[in-house]
Amino acid sequence: MPHGLRVAAAFGWRLLVLLAVAWVALQLLVAVEFVAVALFVALIIAALVGPLVNVLHNVMPRGPAVALGLVAVVAVIIGVFVFIGTQVAGQAEGLAIQFRQGIDEILRWLETGPLHLTSEAVTEYVNAIRTWITEHQSDLATTAIGASGTIAEFFTGFALAIFASVFFLLGGREIWSWLVGLFPQRQRGRIDGVGQVAWGTFAGYTRGIVVVAFVNAVLVLIGLLVLRVPLAFPLALLVFLFSFIPLIGAPIATAIAAVVALAARGPLIALAVIVLIVLIGQFEGHVLQPLVMSKAVNLHPLAVGVAVACGTVLAGIVGAVIAVPVVAVLYSSIRFWVNTGSRSGFSPPPSDPTGTGAALP
Repeated sequence: MPHGLRVAAAFGWRLLVLLAVAWVALQLLVAVEFVAVALFVALIIAALVGPLVNVLHNVMPRGPAVALGLVAVVAVIIGVFVFIGTQVAGQAEGLAIQFRQGIDEILRWLETGPLHLTSEAVTEYVNAIRTWITEHQSDLATTAIGASGTIAEFFTGFALAIFASVFFLLGGREIWSWLVGLFPQRQRGRIDGVGQVAWGTFAGYTRGIVVVAFVNAVLVLIGLLVLRVPLAFPLALLVFLFSFIPLIGAPIATAIAAVVALAARGPLIALAVIVLIVLIGQFEGHVLQPLVMSKAVNLHPLAVGVAVACGTVLAGIVGAVIAVPVVAVLYSSIRFWVNTGSRSGFSPPPSDPTGTGAALP
């Protein structure tokens, strides 16, 4: 058998084994999805609260520092959502009405604009959408009936995430040292290094995406207020939430804002909102993300897009949100492992390998 064929065969069966292991791991995660998502949220909380806890730990024991840090962050989050909720409460129906009016404006433009679509063609598309909604009414009803259960699951998962984050913040290093101790002595240094790099990447991405989402929302809010587009606060909140889906989230949210602007303020203001979308996207892609996230995450945009698409197919919105940090962690971990494979006398890296201030909690 030719040497090249033997090498290809050896590589092939190893790849199949890795794919089989990945498939089994994915099935296990799906089976315990509720717990897995809660633990993932706990890691996010630990990444966000960790720096504050470290600062407070300089003046008080770590236990009270963790408690105070968690209370402060949760209070800020609740305060923001209460403020936004008061803004949205009386405007949610108006947002839906304005959005429908904007869609009607677009349909009229399709008939009278340069495309010159016939009313029959437009009606056919509208009827197709309505037919889809009618066919899925049972699913929507089932979702509505199970809303109370979903809300209960949400609060249960959030409580589990807070509970786990307390232990991550109090004894994250001890938990990680215990896990490293399960491996052979000669590999513990590299395993520990991989963990430090992985945590640095994850923490850097988490803090960076929060900053990016916040800046996007603030810029959109300022632009909508200047253009006097109604429902500016709900639309800015939508931009903030959608910004956690890389590449496509913020443009989708701001496109909704453009439709509302079309209905409320006319085509010129809608065009101005579209220009705003483009400018903010350029600022985010060329200035904000390289400044905030370049040290923690170094993925090609194509890899980000493929990761988001695969995550969406596998796990819906949750998959779209977590796909990029998971891929970034895998990439940085594999790269670190490969680059340190041929070293002799390897020693673990410092606790902040990415320069993000993201040591293990």
